[in-house]
Amino acid sequence: MRRGRGLHAAGAGPERYQGYGRGLRGISLAVLQALEDGLEKADADPSVKAVMICGENGKFSAGADIRGFSSPNRQGPSLAALVSLIESSKKPVVAAIEGIALGGGLEVALGCHYRVAHVKARMGLPEVTLGLLPGAEGTQRLPRLIGVPAALDMITTGKHISAHEALKLGLVDEVVEANTVEAAMHLANQVIGQPLGPRRLSLRPVPPLPDTDGFLRAARLRVRERARGCLAPELCVQAVRAATELPFSAGVRRERELFVELLSSGQARALQYAFFAERAVRRWSAPGGAASHGAAPRPLRSAAVIGLGTMGRGIVTCLVKANIPVVALEQNLEYLNVGRKAVMLLLEREAKKMEQDAQALDFHNPARLQFTVDFDLLRDVDLVIEAVFEDMALKKEIFHKLSRICKPEALLCTNTSALDIDEIASATSRPEQVIGTHFFSPAHVMRLLEIIYGRHTSPTAIATAMQLARALRKVGVVVGNCFGFVGNRMMFPYVEQAVFLLEEGSRPEEVDQVLEDFGFKIGPFRMSDLAGLDVGWRSRQGQGLTGPSVPAGTPARQRLGRRYSPLPDLLCESGRFGQKSGTGWYRYERAGGRTATPDPGVHSLLAQYRHTHGIRPRHIDQEEILERCLFALINEGFAILAEGIAAGPEHLDVIYINGYGWPRHRGGPMFYAATVGLPRVLARLQHHSQAHPDVPGLRPSAFLEKLVAMGNPPLKEWMSYLSQQSPRL
Repeated sequence: MRRGRGLHAAGAGPERYQGYGRGLRGISLAVLQALEDGLEKADADPSVKAVMICGENGKFSAGADIRGFSSPNRQGPSLAALVSLIESSKKPVVAAIEGIALGGGLEVALGCHYRVAHVKARMGLPEVTLGLLPGAEGTQRLPRLIGVPAALDMITTGKHISAHEALKLGLVDEVVEANTVEAAMHLANQVIGQPLGPRRLSLRPVPPLPDTDGFLRAARLRVRERARGCLAPELCVQAVRAATELPFSAGVRRERELFVELLSSGQARALQYAFFAERAVRRWSAPGGAASHGAAPRPLRSAAVIGLGTMGRGIVTCLVKANIPVVALEQNLEYLNVGRKAVMLLLEREAKKMEQDAQALDFHNPARLQFTVDFDLLRDVDLVIEAVFEDMALKKEIFHKLSRICKPEALLCTNTSALDIDEIASATSRPEQVIGTHFFSPAHVMRLLEIIYGRHTSPTAIATAMQLARALRKVGVVVGNCFGFVGNRMMFPYVEQAVFLLEEGSRPEEVDQVLEDFGFKIGPFRMSDLAGLDVGWRSRQGQGLTGPSVPAGTPARQRLGRRYSPLPDLLCESGRFGQKSGTGWYRYERAGGRTATPDPGVHSLLAQYRHTHGIRPRHIDQEEILERCLFALINEGFAILAEGIAAGPEHLDVIYINGYGWPRHRGGPMFYAATVGLPRVLARLQHHSQAHPDVPGLRPSAFLEKLVAMGNPPLKEWMSYLSQQSPRL
């Protein structure tokens, strides 16, 4: 709030202003009350001719406080009533939009008669991402202002738009590069005395379309397909439809009915849990007392990336977009030139997406992005990210070299998805500076950054890695060191169960369909084809699970006394590596193609495999597919929590939502377990474990058993039970 200027009233002359009310950065009940009081005073004051509303500290408003506005029975003035009060003012009200106007903040601006925005301002209605819809008449006013197609796009996606886009749509009346408040005051003085009826959006009709009903029906189908079971986008379409079919007051009532329906749904609770979980994981802790509140990051003025394969290219792109100067290194000139072309192409594409030209990203400047094969150019960088092939010997060789070349305080990061951070650090003279930074592919798109500390990693190193995540606009989650860390370790039993289901009678497309209907973006077999089946194959070969190192006479479907399926190995041995080869669990239109088609060849392979191993196929229903895949994954999550690899269940949920396609409207795997009820999860795991006693992943975690024995406590209390005495833990 600019003190004394939160809500302005314009008098007869351009210099005569009197302040009322408060700023809008967060629309709390107190702010609502102050704005209501200020508006009433302004309307009652004959010397006031116009009103201007702005926010504090260069931000118009980030919207309503989720916690304060989540109850339909809250006390005090409502946001919708306040917006109506603004619109009904007898004196022109101008919004001065700086920074952001999101959610309820934008709805306040829609109640104003005029809107002036700073050129760098961004606007949006992100309620859908929290499982809600704009509940302060935004679904009724926005279509009347900018038309149904543009309004639907904003409301159903929750996306933010720039000031220039808002001007093009007619959402704002003016965009300025300098003082927004002064420009709004100037406009307020210009419009004094002009009729306000045409500026009151509630009185406007929705701009017609050639076939509004057909457009909305098609939009609802598109939204339903994209949402994969999430209710909010579809109900947003219904609310906008109400704006096209009903008088304003009836449309508002329909909006409120739909809002209450969403508010009472479990999905809104899950999405809001996910929102707060992402903020909670910014606070981290590690064994020995290290924690975020006691560790300061080192400055990140420059970085280097070693290896320009798929991951390295994406990481370089992230750093350039974050305005961190990068040295990109490859082992020889041939690989360097291939990598350079790929990186530059990525950056050109990103520049277009960012509505900037290539020069604006400054990636043609050697001082910002330099390609080399010379390790000596890494001497002065603040941070190195190694992104080479997943091979322990190669990584240790590189880290030994980095230990000799880089300055003592440089952070040494390894982009590994499963390998032992401590073993990599053992190749250096400074293990306290070594940390895992597990990026997810494509690295310049995926939001998750799994940050893995080793036995010797310093608190400063962890803090610096988290600072890197923030600089790259990623969600950083700090976890401990074990094979697969958190995400991949939980994924192993999930994929394992999916393959076992194929052995027993399912097909890849059947398993994928069940999990995609649950809400995953892609099922486990399409995911494996996308990642490349050869990646897991090489890992299994390295573990001695397949290939020439397996002792002669080892049963085909047993390893180390537990069930094993060689099906993925058989596919790889026949050259089926997934999308990259054009065939995997599915077939594709060409090598590198993306359209997955069920493959009769795989069906024949499965039939022959079952015949060879004497497996009688059976019908497996959707419930069993879901339970075995999801509950095995969740069960591993409880083991991870019990071992202290993650500090709390919200860490696991944030990792799965942002890195593994878990449906956000289901809140993450551990939240889902709490929703289903831990007694049911335990009972079904016990059932499946009895049916498959040679599958340890189905054997219930001792921590899960303990929580059920303690009365199924709420998720936020789970970790408190780890410190209590238990014969099993």
